[in-house]
Amino acid sequence: MKNIAMKGLLLASVFVFATGFSTMDKITVKGSDTLVILAQRWAERYMNKNANVSIQVTGGGSGTGISALINGTTDICNSSRPMKPSELQKLKERFGTLGVEIRCAKDGLSVYVSEANPVQALTLQQIKDIYTGKITNWKAVGGKDAKIVLYSRENNSGTYVYFKDNVLKGDDYAPSCQNLPGTAAVVNAVAKDVNGIGYGGAAYGKGIREAKVNGVAPSKATIADGSYPITRYLYMYLRSKPTGAIKQYIDWILSPEGQSVVSEVGYFPVK
Repeated sequence: MKNIAMKGLLLASVFVFATGFSTMDKITVKGSDTLVILAQRWAERYMNKNANVSIQVTGGGSGTGISALINGTTDICNSSRPMKPSELQKLKERFGTLGVEIRCAKDGLSVYVSEANPVQALTLQQIKDIYTGKITNWKAVGGKDAKIVLYSRENNSGTYVYFKDNVLKGDDYAPSCQNLPGTAAVVNAVAKDVNGIGYGGAAYGKGIREAKVNGVAPSKATIADGSYPITRYLYMYLRSKPTGAIKQYIDWILSPEGQSVVSEVGYFPVK
């Protein structure tokens, strides 16, 4: 009887493996590198309380996440920029829906300089002129006589697109700009380069100085009241209205508990 029971258990295990049947709810999340630390923290916290849910989080950039959403290979797309009309049209052509946009956090897009750089503040116009190549020396903005070294995100990044649209006003980045794969890489480069400048999410601002922009530093108060001039929402996108395990997860993210994780990571709640 014992052998028969063991064989039955083995056959059941093989059946579950072969058919893919499982009581585990699986959720895939992909996209923005700005959001990836927060998304991982959300997933860890939620799975600790919900053992029947498995949440897989990967980065790669907002563009990568949006492509995965359109291709049907992720449940949730994280994006640090709104989806473009052309992307929404592709979603509609494939799935017959314009998707669902969820604002999940607020971020102050920080401008990073080295802690050894004497420049404390920049105007939006100066930042634009620096990144478009009109200003190439720190002396022109009150710093030392030294060439400015530009660091940026890659062009599949939502932060790259947001910065180009809202700070550069659609102008092209200077050819000398070095594109790096992730905000952490930008921060690391600027921290090691006294003449470097970069940009990215406020939660990554460690080991560098966040320059004031138009005289205002990024903080919880200035981002909440909109006085910091480079404030943006961070988004989650879905193909359709969420149901089941995905709806429960998103409801938790937007709850006071989920939004408290936003503050822990260094971003700012939407509620």
